Amino acid sequence: MVTVPVLGLGVASIVVLVCCSAFFSSSESAIFTLPDEWIATQDSTADRRAATLQELQSDPHRLLVTILVGNNVVNMAIASITTALLVEVFPAGSAVTLSTVLASFVVLVFGEIVPKSYGLGHARQWSLRVARPIALVERVCYPLVVTFDFLTRRLNRLVGGDAGIEEQYLDE
Repeated sequence: MVTVPVLGLGVASIVVLVCCSAFFSSSESAIFTLPDEWIATQDSTADRRAATLQELQSDPHRLLVTILVGNNVVNMAIASITTALLVEVFPAGSAVTLSTVLASFVVLVFGEIVPKSYGLGHARQWSLRVARPIALVERVCYPLVVTFDFLTRRLNRLVGGDAGIEEQYLDE
């Protein structure tokens, strides 16, 4: 049986993780929809966030890998914690099914759809606000980012994909 403090800690952890998922999802939408012209005009400002944003956008594949690594780790943690909490109350099979449905709903609505809409609607302001935290995530997760960056570039070449496919989204 799950105790109240464990339940409270689990639910609090899920809330924090959903906020992290929302951060990554909204960041992806905001940064990848910025017009090049706007980025160029930011170059003339003394805003260090703009310089960080330009540095991130200089390698859009690595930027995408960074965001996806962060978002997937967070989303997997949400599913794991949800399952761990529910398995204390329901039979294992039911807990896994319920966890899948519940975690999927929460992540899709609060960690993906609504945050991506926010990122699209506030791309300029939000991209400047998230640039430095995303750069920090890239540094903290450097081994994972480099590994997935390398693997996905190689796999893209093997299957005939375009390793620079993200460039077109930054150019539009």
